[in-house]
Amino acid sequence: MVTLGCARNEVDSEELAGRLAAEGYELVEDAEGADAVLVNTCGFIESAKKDSVDAILAATDSGASVVAVGCMAERYGAELAGALPEATVLGFDDYAEIGGRLDDVLTGRPLVPHTPRDRRTLLPISPVERSAVLAGAGGRVREDGAAPAIPGHDWLRRRRLASGPSAALKLASGCDRRCAFCAIPTFRGAFVSRPPEEVLSEATWLAAQGVTELVLVSENSTSYGKDLGDLRSLEKLLPRLAAVEGIVRVRVAYLQPAELRPGLLEIIAGTDGVAPYFDLSFQHSSPTLLRRMRRFGGTEDFLRTIERARSLAPGAGFRTNVILGFPGETEADVAELERFLTEGRLDAVGVFGYSDEEGTEAMRLPGKLDQPEIDARVRRITDLVEELTAQRAEDRIGERVEVLLSEDLSGEDGPGTWLGHAAHQDPDADGTTTVTGVPADAVAGRLVHAEVVGTEGIDLVARVLLPAGR
Repeated sequence: MVTLGCARNEVDSEELAGRLAAEGYELVEDAEGADAVLVNTCGFIESAKKDSVDAILAATDSGASVVAVGCMAERYGAELAGALPEATVLGFDDYAEIGGRLDDVLTGRPLVPHTPRDRRTLLPISPVERSAVLAGAGGRVREDGAAPAIPGHDWLRRRRLASGPSAALKLASGCDRRCAFCAIPTFRGAFVSRPPEEVLSEATWLAAQGVTELVLVSENSTSYGKDLGDLRSLEKLLPRLAAVEGIVRVRVAYLQPAELRPGLLEIIAGTDGVAPYFDLSFQHSSPTLLRRMRRFGGTEDFLRTIERARSLAPGAGFRTNVILGFPGETEADVAELERFLTEGRLDAVGVFGYSDEEGTEAMRLPGKLDQPEIDARVRRITDLVEELTAQRAEDRIGERVEVLLSEDLSGEDGPGTWLGHAAHQDPDADGTTTVTGVPADAVAGRLVHAEVVGTEGIDLVARVLLPAGR
């Protein structure tokens, strides 16, 4: 199994691995000698699509049968299959029968790749409607009469591919927003929440596998529950997840600034066991440019949100992504983004250059920038971000943090030295904390209290004070 893209894809890969294991397949570490290689592709932006194609071509060198699944496979279907005859291309609707589809591939039975359709017009808008479809009570269905499959729904994964004490847990799939630059809703479909009890069951299962930190993921976590008829669903769910036996920390990823309700902000900032961590998808801060992107807010709105969170949790962490070079972006827009980043004092920022994506409104917009200008703006903001986030890390010197231990470094860095991450650091994206003075009986997944004594870029160096007691 080869997985590209985001944490949501990683969860989907674990679903596929669990389903295949239930069908008698054995997952192996190396493609050499394997019967098949599944490549879970990403179709988000041009560079991700290139990486996916490269991974498929690399897998063909192993001599194994190659199967492409995931977002790029769903998005392009027959077109991708025609361009890469070396691989079999499967869509999301094949996930529930992945064992049978792989049997077909290995025995040479022909499979017809799907013709992509806008999944927003196919998917039920809620689990209630989905249940009605499955019961034959009407609703939107595929051409073959079945309900469209939603990766990660109606399935409790029974296989972990990653190790370590942190694990992603999917809240929902799809997105109902219409950002001008984003094609995700067309191939992931409408927003559909997983029922709370299903999420809690998977959290309990993950805890039994040794997971102590849950990272809640979706295309837009602030929308969780709106299709269930309760916009406060996430506010109610977070304390229940934090109370699951064995779980010491819950963090929420992929928050939409325009939907961050005061109640949800307060729950994230003030609930024991929930990390005061705000992964906010700002994308830019110029109000004018954000309207062209079909988004809301601007510098002043965003700064007020950050100020409110810090008033409740002074050590709260903030990360975001920003896009440079969107059609019509002016020098004044870039300067406004610089002002926001400087005043916002974020902990981590991903910087991306705009690229046209098929099927998006932005592809048809006037005011396209030349690629050299986009690249120059990306470098300019990247340089600023590196300086600002390093300064933000230095601001934390003397601060007390709770660090989740992940890797024992005692052999190379002296006794009692561990690698981990504080509450403001996502385990995959936001830097690390190296902790000294860790007790000899420490194990991965334990929380320790520590004081920050130094930095290395955005990474922290800390010294243990007392065990956190959770």
